[in-house]
Amino acid sequence: MEEYKVAVSYDPDLTGPRSLIFFIQEAGASSTHYQASLYILERRHKTKKDHEIKTYRSQFLWRCLFSLPLLLFSVVLPMIPPYGNWLSYKLYNMLTIGMFLRWILCTPVQFIIGKRFYVGSYHALRQKSANMDVLVALGTNAAYFYSVYTIIKASLSDGFEGQDFFETSTMLISFILLGKYLESIAKGKTSDALAKLTDLAPDTACLLTMGDDKNVISETEISTQLIQRNDILKIFTGSKFPVDGIVIDGHGYVNESMITGEAIPVAKNPGHSYWSETALSQIVQIVEVAQLARAPVQKLVDRISRFFVHAVVAVAVVTWLAWFIPGAAGLYPKSWILEAMDEFELALQFGISVLVVACPYALGLATPTAVMVSTGKGATEGVLIKGGNALEKAHKILEI
Repeated sequence: MEEYKVAVSYDPDLTGPRSLIFFIQEAGASSTHYQASLYILERRHKTKKDHEIKTYRSQFLWRCLFSLPLLLFSVVLPMIPPYGNWLSYKLYNMLTIGMFLRWILCTPVQFIIGKRFYVGSYHALRQKSANMDVLVALGTNAAYFYSVYTIIKASLSDGFEGQDFFETSTMLISFILLGKYLESIAKGKTSDALAKLTDLAPDTACLLTMGDDKNVISETEISTQLIQRNDILKIFTGSKFPVDGIVIDGHGYVNESMITGEAIPVAKNPGHSYWSETALSQIVQIVEVAQLARAPVQKLVDRISRFFVHAVVAVAVVTWLAWFIPGAAGLYPKSWILEAMDEFELALQFGISVLVVACPYALGLATPTAVMVSTGKGATEGVLIKGGNALEKAHKILEI
């Protein structure tokens, strides 16, 4: 039998999911083609966050597959001769085995694993804006393509002594993706902490059917997901309240500490309202939405980045000119320039260094992670923090 998922909109003052299911089943009482049940959606954002964590974990593992050997060939082995001497063996002219291996290992990281930065840059530039993706793409591409240029020149020259920057490009992309992976894990833990607060509600409730004389006709155990407005529920002593409501008969004490912070149970009599985990779940939903919003400092970083990217590019160009023009004019010794290199290439190295070093990785990664972790930690301690805006304003609270 085929199954279908149907989204139904209704007025909660007139009907509810239990009534809709009942009418569908009544209509199909003589047929097996009309059976209905409530489809319980996963917790909001959970599926998306799980997918995000898996994606970043996969990228992280692929990154390790390429970046760790590259780091070994470019940094570790050359420092411990004779184990790294074989990397200096020349394949053709001045092209060495080490340069060739670094090129092979860097290329998948630059264009496949780092594809997200190209996509982000494309969307930003289409909107005539610039963000951190643009700066990352500029810095890593400058390092990569300059390194490709050194390979080409080394293969065509018998005296070239230039240095490639393949490990720089690879490690920059790798560390950014590692930060994104850690951030996604922090977000997942925060969501789990908030979920624990709403998992306190009972799964079932006792529904009473009342007669015209206001006497109880029957008692039925139903899922709390099927409770409708104006239902009359029976709450047993010591059990939890499945929804918010008004006491119509009986008396007792209710623990509302999760809402009010008051540890002493509150006496309830007919006509009194009581609050349950339903109200708490609504508060948690508000906190979740607030967490997705950017904190004021993040918005400030976004505004600054629009000008910062242009400023970095301008500084890189000025740095290149500051080294190229004096070099062409012979204002510094030729011994500063490696063999088979010229003033243009030396100046280009300094310009690329500016692009690589200037990326605001800390502000782009640390701020959202700090907000997510702090709100999650607060949730585990029973303190709900409504996003980064509330955290930034908290320092203004005076101790009395």
